[in-house]
Amino acid sequence: MNTRTISAVFGAALLVTGAHAAPASQDRVYTADQNSNTVSVIDPSTNTLLGQIRLGNQRPDVLSPLYKGQINVHGLGFSPDHRTLIAVSNGSNSVTFIDTATNKVKGVTYIGRSPHEGFFSADGREVWVVVRGEDYISVIDPKTFKETRRIATATGPGMVLFHPDGKRAFVVSSFTPVVEVVDVRAHKVIRQIKVISPFSPFLQLTPDGSEMWMTHKDVGKVTRIDTRSMEVKEVFDTGMITNHLSFAKTAAGTLAYVSVGGEDVVKVFSTGPRAALVTTIAVGALPHGMWTSDDGSRVYVGLENSDAVDVIDTASNKVVARVPVGQAPQALVYLSHAVPSGEGRDNLVARTNKDPVDIALHAVSGEGKGFIVARNLGVTDSLDVSLFKLKPKTIYSVYASGQRTPVAVFETNPMGGANGTAIGPMRELSRPGQAATASQIVVMEGDAPPDPAQAALVSMR
Repeated sequence: MNTRTISAVFGAALLVTGAHAAPASQDRVYTADQNSNTVSVIDPSTNTLLGQIRLGNQRPDVLSPLYKGQINVHGLGFSPDHRTLIAVSNGSNSVTFIDTATNKVKGVTYIGRSPHEGFFSADGREVWVVVRGEDYISVIDPKTFKETRRIATATGPGMVLFHPDGKRAFVVSSFTPVVEVVDVRAHKVIRQIKVISPFSPFLQLTPDGSEMWMTHKDVGKVTRIDTRSMEVKEVFDTGMITNHLSFAKTAAGTLAYVSVGGEDVVKVFSTGPRAALVTTIAVGALPHGMWTSDDGSRVYVGLENSDAVDVIDTASNKVVARVPVGQAPQALVYLSHAVPSGEGRDNLVARTNKDPVDIALHAVSGEGKGFIVARNLGVTDSLDVSLFKLKPKTIYSVYASGQRTPVAVFETNPMGGANGTAIGPMRELSRPGQAATASQIVVMEGDAPPDPAQAALVSMR
């Protein structure tokens, strides 16, 4: 009889006693949906959305002083036995514990400012959650849902991952250019490794545990670290908005799949002495979270701006399915045998969000670029705006066609980028029977009135 891999979150504690099984009806893929504040639940055997676990209201309906739901459901992790899923909400500073068999919330722990990701220790006795808005890891007892201690780190820890040996954990940062190595038993940082940039949202271990790979979202690179020598082995280019990565054992060997949000692709690299680009796979808008099925046959990619998951067949390196999910999926995880029996639809609600409108922005002159995602909220829309390669520390106004007042105003950072969310009308009124169409977007420097000929960025109509 084949047994499945029982893995602690993101590669920790791999206990393999037989061949890996293909995606089955008791397996699950979960996405953390930041804008709808849901966790979407997918059956990977059929690539079907079973429903959603509602943890809060859809943004912006989260601003009432009486609101008690979660805000910005962002990170995911799970227990070694796959019976508990955790969802980290960085807006409400919480960790929600969910029973995977029933989809029912078992408990909620409130911790420090802006937690990002959390994972069970290899023995399942502790949950470590990085508190990115501060400088520590919150250690939680998964039985009592109480914080038991804090582990001091550099400012802005972005993610923590346990090595399969159970003795060490690796921590990347979103504000400090270091990787920290933690002694698990002592709950103490024992080493710092300098890296190329301060913003790393994600790390993953190779299947054999010999290397740790981390993404650099700010500079579009991946760093490889040897887990024995704890030294940087290689840094290589991947592309703008490099988000997450996942490994798959294939007939061609172990390959690394990297989501590159700024190019709407997944890039596949070899894992030999020097990483080499094998192929590039076009996917939906802004690929973010990733996870591989236990047998390595599928890679699941969350599409932050398409509100969907693309499924990649690793034999052909082609997208073979797309599954609709909640709004702005962030983290994504795959759990084998998450549901012991039955259909596993208890306590799920139907998907309520509509598909978004993705609007690409291009420069009238220069290197600027950007995109807007419009999500319908009824009579208005939520506008997620991202701008890149403009003048640094400069004000830009975003206009929709036919409007003399900007729908959003941003100041770029020192790298010429800006992003944020605004609420306003974004689709033209249509006659009965006609579908709504996206407005033209014009991005002007300063407070200049909209003029496509003089704009910094415009959309295609």
